[in-house]
Amino acid sequence: MYVHQGRHVDIEDPARGDSANIGFVVGERCVAVIDSGGSVDTGRALRAAIAAATALQVCYVINTHAHFDHVLGNAAFAADQPEIVGHANLTPSLDASREYFTERFAAELAGAAVVGPGLTVDGTRELDLGARTLLLTAVAEAHSSADLTVFDVSTQTLWSGDLLFMERLPVLDGSLRGWLSWLESAREIRAARVIPGHGPVSAPWPASLEPERDYLERLLALAREAVTDGRFLEDLTAQARAAPPAGWLLTEPHARNVSKAFREVEWE
Repeated sequence: MYVHQGRHVDIEDPARGDSANIGFVVGERCVAVIDSGGSVDTGRALRAAIAAATALQVCYVINTHAHFDHVLGNAAFAADQPEIVGHANLTPSLDASREYFTERFAAELAGAAVVGPGLTVDGTRELDLGARTLLLTAVAEAHSSADLTVFDVSTQTLWSGDLLFMERLPVLDGSLRGWLSWLESAREIRAARVIPGHGPVSAPWPASLEPERDYLERLLALAREAVTDGRFLEDLTAQARAAPPAGWLLTEPHARNVSKAFREVEWE
């Protein structure tokens, strides 16, 4: 199993194409990529790293969700003709973002198309790499609407995608309550370690969940209190921009998280 740590940079940074943790797992038959990076160049660098490690073919490219930094490298693996694998909602999520990706990330795509899945997961699915089994689990709406976890059975390693952020502030693009629900249930996963979507390439499980869970619980409490008090969303987000949470890198998404949380609980 091999992991490359993405850089802690924001979406305006020229290095944004290499901002997520990505990697691959080698079986006796073939290789599975887990997230291909945020640019074709990043995907090509990953493919070169695979070639340096093994002569086996890449049979699967697994996307943990639809955000640019995890999927735009898919086109770099065209020559392998792998199965692109994702959540059952990955295709509609990519379709909804396709125009945005093409316009906003033209340099990262370098003329390539946004490649979506041919194999989707609704529930769970096992992939056999040859004496190496990956268990894929589709998650209800949480960080996004198309989150997928990958569990490497032989090493007891959980690839969480962006269901777990470490060091940099979590970004809410799905359901806050759904995300907190997943964090609670995920504690029961018998993993030895986790590979988060952003942060260190390996972290202890489940202790590594706590900072993110604390932030999201505070976010939910803030949103509910604001609704109860009849506060205006504009005032709430202005305050969030002025006072980002301590202890996190790249806190710019906090105001957006507050806005999304407020709108989610407004009609509870």
